[in-house]
Amino acid sequence: MLESLFTLEALVALATLTALEIVLGIDNIIFIAILVGRLPAHQRDKGRIFGLALAMLTRIMLLLSLFWIMKLTTPLFTILEQGISGRDLILILGGLFLIAKSTTEIHNDIEHDGGEEPSDITGSNRRGFFNILIQIAILDIVFSLDSVITAVGMVNNILIMILAVVLAVIVMMFASKSISDFVDNNPTIKMLALSFLILVGVTLIGEGLGLHISKAYVYFAMAFSLAVESINIYSRKKKSKRVHKEV
Repeated sequence: MLESLFTLEALVALATLTALEIVLGIDNIIFIAILVGRLPAHQRDKGRIFGLALAMLTRIMLLLSLFWIMKLTTPLFTILEQGISGRDLILILGGLFLIAKSTTEIHNDIEHDGGEEPSDITGSNRRGFFNILIQIAILDIVFSLDSVITAVGMVNNILIMILAVVLAVIVMMFASKSISDFVDNNPTIKMLALSFLILVGVTLIGEGLGLHISKAYVYFAMAFSLAVESINIYSRKKKSKRVHKEV
């Protein structure tokens, strides 16, 4: 089986699947970035690494449970002539959790300053750290389902699937800090990211109810909003420099 990894077909499949895993992991990185922003500054890097390591382990475990994954697509019951499978239930519950969590974060940012560091009490920090890891683990399962099912449909070699997941997570580990810092340093970007996660939650619920909503629309809307806000940030910084020079 190891020899089959070094064929041209296997390498192309590995590169394609790795790129797909990175794209499908963007919403995961944003969610982790927002959650670890609630941790004390000295715990954030550790929270990001542990969160992404959890994502990797979750996807590998799901890949190793292929028989169980495929059984999840079997309808368990019917609602309004729409068959609901185990996968659909996970997507619906995950979407509801994501909407609730994002809405709570938006409310907290509006009601509070958002710049306060969490309490420095060791026990409280420890509970907060593990609480965030649990939330990341829950959403990792939901975020992983589609990518794992896609991987199963694209590639037959389990080693290629696992290697693609590992490579994708390594790339995300390098990118996560800059994304997290950018989100933390720009409150409007954080608000856009939370709004994006609400859209992703709605998309997950729609998928669970049998309504196919292409994530391309969501990603395009987010990319457009991000581009506009990036121009606004650049414009504000330019005006601020001009004011300082005049003073």
